[in-house]
Formats: sequence, structure tokens, C-alpha cells
Amino acid sequence: MEKLEIVFTEFTVDRITATMPVAGNTQVYGILHGGASAALAETLGSMAAALHGAGTTQPVGVDLNITHHKAGRTGLVTAVCTPVHLGRRSTSHEIVISNEDGARIATARITNMMLPVEN
Repeated sequence: MEKLEIVFTEFTVDRITATMPVAGNTQVYGILHGGASAALAETLGSMAAALHGAGTTQPVGVDLNITHHKAGRTGLVTAVCTPVHLGRRSTSHEIVISNEDGARIATARITNMMLPVEN
């Protein structure tokens, strides 16, 4: 999170939001790197699953997919993570990443398996 400069702005079981700068997270053509977008999405989805588990389970990512709709060029991108499924053994979350104009630049979905925490 520190390396990508991810800053959380909202943190609840129903919604996690965060920002990340485009600068410093670009690929060779100067646009937002798809891997940085995926890392942002996975960070939010995993944190959301951990909140759902409330210390009794530990999330382990089993699937992450992301569709890039348009290039992120400047400023900050904002990611909004909301639950699709909150079960005892698995969770799925959708993460929408938008630019400063509010245009969607990527949509991701993450599924986490919830492993029991061993004492």
C-alpha cells in the first residue's frame, strides 16, 4: 500500500474506498499500469474480506479478474469496493476504479476463500 501510495478514505464492511495516484504507477507509455490497478483492487477486496471475517477467518485470494475500460492518465484514481457475496467460506467483491472526472477506467472482481484462524 505504501509503495503504490494507496490511501483509504472509507472503511466499512459494506464499502471500502481508496485513492491512488497515477504518477509513480505508470507503464512505459505513461498511463496507469494495469498491474497497479489490479493491486489496488486486490488490496481493497482482501481488506473487505478480512473485515467480514472479523478476526475469526483469514482471507486468501483465489480469483482476481479486471477489465480495463480506458486509460488513467493523470491525478488520482478512486476505487470503490462493495460486496457481491459474503459467506462463511468465501466472499466476492466488486471494485470499480474511476478517474477524477468520475469516468470508470476499470472494473474488478475478487473472490477470497475464508480460512479459519488457528489459535
